[in-house]
Amino acid sequence: MKFRSLRWRIASFYAILLLGVIAVVAVVLTVELRQILYDEARAKVDRVGDDISQVVRGNSNLSAIGDALPIEEELTTTGSLDHWSGPTTFVEIDTAAGYPEGKSTNMGGATFAPASVTLKAPLHYRVEDRPSLGDVLVREELVHPPGVQLIVQVGESLAIYEETLHRIQLLLALVVVLAAIVVVGASFAVASSAIEPINRLIAAMKEIRAERLSRRLGWSSRGDEIGSLADSFDAMLERLEAAFARERQFISDASHELKTPLTVINANAQMLGRWGDRDPQILSDSLHAIEEESASLAAMVNGMLLLAKAESGDDIPREPLSLDGVVAEAVRISGPRALEKNLKLDFQPAAAGTAALVLGNANLLRQLFTNLIDNAIKFTETGSIEIAVTAGSATATVSVSDTGVGIDEAALDRVFDRFYRTDISRNRAIPGTGLGLAIVRSIARVHDGSVWAARRTGGGTVFRVTLPTLTSLS
Repeated sequence: MKFRSLRWRIASFYAILLLGVIAVVAVVLTVELRQILYDEARAKVDRVGDDISQVVRGNSNLSAIGDALPIEEELTTTGSLDHWSGPTTFVEIDTAAGYPEGKSTNMGGATFAPASVTLKAPLHYRVEDRPSLGDVLVREELVHPPGVQLIVQVGESLAIYEETLHRIQLLLALVVVLAAIVVVGASFAVASSAIEPINRLIAAMKEIRAERLSRRLGWSSRGDEIGSLADSFDAMLERLEAAFARERQFISDASHELKTPLTVINANAQMLGRWGDRDPQILSDSLHAIEEESASLAAMVNGMLLLAKAESGDDIPREPLSLDGVVAEAVRISGPRALEKNLKLDFQPAAAGTAALVLGNANLLRQLFTNLIDNAIKFTETGSIEIAVTAGSATATVSVSDTGVGIDEAALDRVFDRFYRTDISRNRAIPGTGLGLAIVRSIARVHDGSVWAARRTGGGTVFRVTLPTLTSLS
């Protein structure tokens, strides 16, 4: 179960990785040291062997007596080879047939194995194990003094080299063990240090509740990834808090807005129950009121459903659309309502040669522009409503301008809030749910666009919707 912990996995990974590196380094060092010691022993036997070979080839007189003797006799004289021998160095002279003719006195009764050199390969190295000498590196060379062939064998005991290597191996093993202890401890310390902020973050997350969304970590001083994670968590909490606040406000506003039509419907239903069968006027008025309030209630519910769909945005199918065509359809739908108030709808499509193509959902965009036009019709008593489409290189803009009562400067930033109504729109004679402009903003946002309102020079209001074109998206 422990290895399910991130701390254990990180610590184990780094410990195994570092221990593997240390082990590889130790093996490489051991191999290299062994080779270095072997090369040192080989260099030593080469120096001695080359010296003897030069003497043999030069027919030098080594005898203490003044008379020169043949070289084979000089080399086989007792004690003559001790000049080249030492505590770990041994010298032996053999005939070409492999018969020992002389050796250094430190060899005692031991001899080297018969040589394997030939005329084609006059120099050879081997390691042999002699009972009284131990492991010995032997250099054997075939030399040719005048009239004879001799084999010069020089051996170097490897015991001291192996002892040196063994001591170094013990030292390396001790270093590896100590390094392993340090690495394991350091790995767990580093892993714990790295995981500790995450544990604090987890503890803080567990304390978050719907009623405690105002809590923040406040780790802005950390400049690492944990700090970025904490900042993202704080930003997420801020968005959640704002979303919860909006939802609470939405529920409160919706409850308030739904309360009026439900109260009217309930009151008229009671009147029908008491006097409807006796008073035709009460029957007619009550049914008419119930019908109107039911329609208003249905419109409000449909508006909330459409708003929820627009705010989700994820599952909305999109396709390339001509903005001129979508806006023209919205103008056509709103035409009868404008005609009822004797208002003129003036539609100006994009200039010739410009293509206002956007990627979007035709139904939602049509609803957006229909809402804007209906809103302009609702608050305009005389004059006209101008709808214009302009296309640029990256964006397309649709403006809806009216000659109505206009909007106060203080209310321009709030007209897109759900259920918000200006003082004029609170008049019950003006129909509406308070959701139309909120739906407009949500649809614009899910299409990566924006909408804003401004007072129009000379009176009235202008709404502008900006959407990215297909050119900017490609």
